Amino acid sequence: MRPEDPELEHETRTGLPSLVLAALGVVYGDIGTSPLYAFREALHATGEAGSNREDVLGVLSLIVWALTIVVTLKYVCFVLRADNRGEGGTLSLMSLARESLAGRPAWVLILGVVGASLFLGDAIITPAISVLSAVEGIEIVTPAMSDWVVPITLTIIAALFFVQRFGTGGVASVFGPITALWFLVLGASGALHIFDDPSVFSAISPLHALSYVVNNAGSAIVVLGAVFLAVTGAEALYVDLGHFGRRPIVVAWFALVFPSLLLNYFGQGAFVLAHPEMAAHPFFNMHPEWARLPIVCLATAATVIASQAVISGAYSLVRQAMHLNLLPRLEILHTSETHSGQIFMPQVNFLLFVCVAALVIFFQSSSGLSAAYGIAVTGEMLITSILLFVVMRRVWNWGLIGTAAIIVPLTLIDAGFLAANFAKFAQGGWVPVAVASGMVLIMQTWTSGRRLLASRTKADEIPLSSIIGSLERKTPPTVPGTAIFLTSDVEGAPTALLHSLKHYKVLHEHNVILSVVTATKPFVADEERIFFESFNPLFSRVVITFGYMETPNIPRALVLVRKLGFKFDIMSTSFFLSRRTILPSKVGGMPFWQDRLFIALSRNASTATDYFGLPTGRVVELGLQTVI
Repeated sequence: MRPEDPELEHETRTGLPSLVLAALGVVYGDIGTSPLYAFREALHATGEAGSNREDVLGVLSLIVWALTIVVTLKYVCFVLRADNRGEGGTLSLMSLARESLAGRPAWVLILGVVGASLFLGDAIITPAISVLSAVEGIEIVTPAMSDWVVPITLTIIAALFFVQRFGTGGVASVFGPITALWFLVLGASGALHIFDDPSVFSAISPLHALSYVVNNAGSAIVVLGAVFLAVTGAEALYVDLGHFGRRPIVVAWFALVFPSLLLNYFGQGAFVLAHPEMAAHPFFNMHPEWARLPIVCLATAATVIASQAVISGAYSLVRQAMHLNLLPRLEILHTSETHSGQIFMPQVNFLLFVCVAALVIFFQSSSGLSAAYGIAVTGEMLITSILLFVVMRRVWNWGLIGTAAIIVPLTLIDAGFLAANFAKFAQGGWVPVAVASGMVLIMQTWTSGRRLLASRTKADEIPLSSIIGSLERKTPPTVPGTAIFLTSDVEGAPTALLHSLKHYKVLHEHNVILSVVTATKPFVADEERIFFESFNPLFSRVVITFGYMETPNIPRALVLVRKLGFKFDIMSTSFFLSRRTILPSKVGGMPFWQDRLFIALSRNASTATDYFGLPTGRVVELGLQTVI
């Protein structure tokens, strides 16, 4: 059961200071590594490489106001308030918006699917660019080791994905302190170099940003695409809302993260103004030689933490999509006995590792990867703005003028950043678009295939009432025990029941028709979880409802049925399932290639026995063939 006030639950369980420290390691790892490359790439995009004072101040002003408007105003002030029973993320926001609209329109679902797919595109780029950008500091410390940057990066990434199977509980305890140290170092190193040219503070004025865009119309679009790198990771504030609650995330941002980022960017700006010849790698160059190797090591640790947060976010997102029936069931291994959110998904982990390693090998440098970074994040942010508009109007009941006054400017900014990043499509921007398109295709194929399969199955099914009626008139021999027949259709007779009667010609003394449904909210209270009705002494129906953030466990949920008067012994209960062999159809339905894709997804899905936590020794599977 989920408490009514998620904020109180989080803070009562562990305390605000501890949550703030933990949030630093999980929520802000990604945006915290942006100073490694954001200012450098934006500066190089101007074409002057730091030699023009107005260009430096213009880029710095753009970064400052991007952080202020996109992260502070949009996410901290508004998006974090749009929680779905304490949970955040694209799919949570999609569920919240869709529930508020009559008829639950499909376009909201499509936006959610596209947003989730773009996040997965971002999830393969973040580990690659973050770790590469940190390891590249070796080139500054020891130029002779330049050829080792890619092998070292691949080794770190391989180790990172390998340890996922052991869980992150123990390692996570040090994530917060290391990230806190990282932000303190960012702030201190930046503050020291502000004295190189204190006039850098004039970049606080938005006039420098506007002036640069107006006076450099030709290059401004490319520069904006690079400036956006400074706010990548802002979505993590919302994605991880359910882990920490809003207050710790907000406190961490204003108390440490935002000031440290600003100080570091101002310090880099002042350093470049004073030493334009060292603008190639301002972050590493502005540290004294004795400190560069420790900084490279600390930066590498910070980027590993940022990558870990994104990987964990990908697991969580895929699990949500599975429970919302947008993806097939995949194997989920729980790595913690006390925290249900700590999971490991072998198939997802392997695919992420292959994609991340391929990006590192293909692009070779963080500068090359920076072109691929922005489209996924800007697209997801734009979708968040659109869904937030629906929530403001329908859930918060805001007026149209007030809502538009906030959302329209934010949407225009998101659209501008998206357009700027699309300018880098040929240089690498196609990567997240290809990944997101592939995920959309898989989700669309799975949902369409399931719908088609359900219609084919329903056409062959007999109404449950008819079966019960005929069995009352002529009851076959009964055997002791309870039989539970799983079905996704709460109205029709389960195929497993029909096949059991056909082959065994007996009934158990208690027969339960069991359906599992997923709610559009993340958690369901125990008192709302079970629907139970008894048709006669032989037959009953149970509908179990799980939230999309919960792990379905049928035996555990059935314990609640006993409170409603239904008595059974799990050791004398048999679970009957239908195992379908799906065959492609030559006419109607989906295209032949999409039929094949759906069949492949079905074959690679985990079994209902594993997914629902059924005792393997009590499961009977009855096979049948279905043409879709």
